Order: sequence, then structure tokens, then C-alpha cells
Amino acid sequence: GIIMGFNMDQARGLLDKGIQEAQQVIQDPSKVDEILVQLEEKLKEVPKIGETLSEVPLMIAMIKAWITKDYTEVSPKVIACLVGAIIYLIKKKDLISDNIPVIGIADDLGVMGLALKLCEPELKAFAEWRAAKNAVQG
Repeated sequence: GIIMGFNMDQARGLLDKGIQEAQQVIQDPSKVDEILVQLEEKLKEVPKIGETLSEVPLMIAMIKAWITKDYTEVSPKVIACLVGAIIYLIKKKDLISDNIPVIGIADDLGVMGLALKLCEPELKAFAEWRAAKNAVQG
């Protein structure tokens, strides 16, 4: 049956699958761009649910900066983790059907939320780097 609520172990398992795929994808900048475009499309369909997705624009910016080699202070493992969550979100070999309102999105957000949490220090460091860079240019 359907589990109401979301299980972190489950999220971890899904994220790991995404990460395996992401490790191939991040070798190819054009594939990463494609995935980010699909993510931006996908996010238009997702009702804004609290804080979970507030870090997503920062995450996208960090991935882009890493791909263009503007920002290299982050491990490819971190990038693979974030891209893995995105792959899961857009490809959705889902446990829970999206036809079931909110619950369908809950597993996506669980996986994305876990990735963002795991990579939080790196995202913070990137935000600081970007702010400093913008201050210099401005």
C-alpha cells in the first residue's frame, strides 16, 4: 500500500540511484544543461511547498558555475548528489503516483530536500563566494 509520510531511508535509496546516473551525466555539460532546463519546467508544475525548494535556484547556479569551471571549490560528489536529485525529480521512476495530490510531490521533495540538506555547507560556501564575486564586480 501507499505509505503516508516519507521515509528518509527511502529517500536515500532513491537519491543513490540518481547519483549513479548523475556521475555519467556531469561529464557532459550539454546533458547537465538539458537537465536544468527540464528542472525549471518541472518546478513550474510544483506548488511551492515551504522552504524545501527555496535553495533550488542557488543549487542550479552552483551546478552551472561548476560546469563552466567558474566555481571549482566543490567536490564532483556534491554536484553528483544535487544532479542526482534533479534526475530523480524529472525522470520520476516514482514510488508514489503523481496523480495522488501532494503525496506524489512529497517523495520528490523528500529526495530533493535530502540532497539539499546533505550539500548545505557547500551551498552556503557557494552563496558566499557568489556574493563576494558580485561585490568585486559591482
